[in-house]
Parts: sequence; C-alpha cells; structure tokens
Amino acid sequence: MLQPYDLPLEQLKNFKPELTKQPDFDDFWSNALDELSKIPLKYTLTPYDYPVKGVKVFTLNFSGFNNANIQGYFAIPDKEGPHPGLMLYHGYNWAMDGCVGDTVNWALHGYAAFQMLVRGQQGYSCDNVTSTTGGVSGWMTKGILDPMEYYYRAVYLDAVRALEVLAAIDNVDAKRIGAHGGSQGGGLTLAAAALSGIPVVAVADCPYLSNFERAIDIAPNGPYNEFNEYFRRNPSPEIEIQAKKTLTYFDVMNLAPRIKCHTWISSGLVDDITPPSTVFSAYNQLTCSKEIAVFRYFGHEYMPGATIPKLRTLMKYLQNE
Repeated sequence: MLQPYDLPLEQLKNFKPELTKQPDFDDFWSNALDELSKIPLKYTLTPYDYPVKGVKVFTLNFSGFNNANIQGYFAIPDKEGPHPGLMLYHGYNWAMDGCVGDTVNWALHGYAAFQMLVRGQQGYSCDNVTSTTGGVSGWMTKGILDPMEYYYRAVYLDAVRALEVLAAIDNVDAKRIGAHGGSQGGGLTLAAAALSGIPVVAVADCPYLSNFERAIDIAPNGPYNEFNEYFRRNPSPEIEIQAKKTLTYFDVMNLAPRIKCHTWISSGLVDDITPPSTVFSAYNQLTCSKEIAVFRYFGHEYMPGATIPKLRTLMKYLQNE
C-alpha cells in the first residue's frame, strides 16, 4: 500500500470523534475493579532455563479475573535492585514462544520485565468466562451481546492484576513501573493505564481496540473484520446495535481520558489493521502528558524509527535518565 488510505495527517492531528461511552461507563469499570479486588493476589515464580547471562528468567502464573490461571514470563537483571518494572502485553493471537526472548531482551535493558500471555490466546492462560453469545471466529465477538460477558472485560482486568503482581515481586520498584505493547498489546497498555494507577509511563505501538465504530467500517484487514463476519451471520439490526453498545465499554478511545501517566504512541499511516484514524481517536482524547510518533511509509509492522524514542521515553520515566 503506497499511499495512505485513511485521513491525511493534518486531519488526523485534529480528529477527535465524540466519545461513545454509556452513562454508566464509570460505574461499570468501578464495579469491575471492585470484583477484581476480591480475588486474592496470588502468583508463583518457577525458574526457566533460558540461555542468557546476567538475567534470571521465570515462568510466572497468577490468579487473574474469575480466578483464571494466567501465565507469563518474568525476567529480571541478576544484580542488586530494586529494578524498574516493565509490563508487557502481546499482539492479538501473536505471542510466538510466549515472547520469552522479547521479555529477556527488556531485562537486558535493565527492567524487571513481565510478559502476560492473554487468556485463551497463548500458553496456559485460561479463559474460564462463559459467554452465551458471539464467537464466530477468534475472540473479538465472544460475549458480544452482554458487557458483563464480553471477552475483553476479563482481559482488561487480567492486565490490571498483572500490574499488581509485578509491583508485588521482590526486587521490583513498585513506584517505577511502565506498560508497553503493540497492536492488541498497545490497546491493553492504554486500557491498563486507564484502569490502574500503577504505571508511570505507557508506551503503545499502533494500539488496537480503539474507535470500534470506525474500525468496523474502514479496516481493510485484520481482526476487526471478525465483527463484520459476525454481523453477516447475524443480520438483525437489533443485534448490531446491542453489539456496538457493548463495545463502547471497552473502546480505548473512551478509556483514554482516564489515563494520568505520560503516554507515548506510534502509528503507521498505511496501517491497514489498526487504521491511523482509530489510533488518533484515542490519542486526541488523552489529557495527560503525551507524544505521538507517526511513520508515513509504515503499516502494521516493526517500525525501526520507533525503537530509540521508545527506549529514551522509558529511560526518562523509569530509570531517571
């Protein structure tokens, strides 16, 4: 894709759709967090044999929402701390080998890094929430007709609990914890920062799960099309109305104003999976300290130009450099 298919950059800078959140939006998330708080904070660390020097690596299991076992990998510098923590969230159905190598790489940069494997998508992370509707393909429509059953309710709460686990681990500085991820992981980074006061910085590459209404209409490729397939199979207008109402509770665009920590976001202007206008929909709703890096010739892919700015941002807020 040689030219941007979405809005031009000058329009994106000012693209700020009205929020779609329901009147009980804040109560919905307050009640959800109260429900999470009643689940005891429990985790186990098991040494993991990874060929690296200077870093200790572990498999980490914790009790997530609904007491589901959520697995991940934890890597920490093998020296005196406490070390700044970095919470990592992976892309949609995309955590090859559990992203353990990526987790170790962040530990080599000086962070106590914890990669959460999203329930049902990877490893032994269990999705134990019963949903009575949806589920045509993938995870996007699981429980779509009821916000209490919707898949990402549990995932967002797992993301919050993972931050609490990271803050509780010995030799981790609970006052210096950041969140980072790309695509789905970028969306989870923003959602977690909106629902938890733990992160002091959030770094999100091409964040997914934002402005569902527009994404459904314009995303040429990727998981947003699971919604279109669901509506093709369930053509009743009432079903589409209720499904989109459910999504408003989980739209990162609606959660963005709750974020208090410094937030760094990237977007590629030819991204056909997370359209840039959906990324700017969330970014332009942020009221916190913020930055966005735009890459004209990149899509939904690794963007080399983002690496150094991300590292500098994390060092500034987590390593005081």
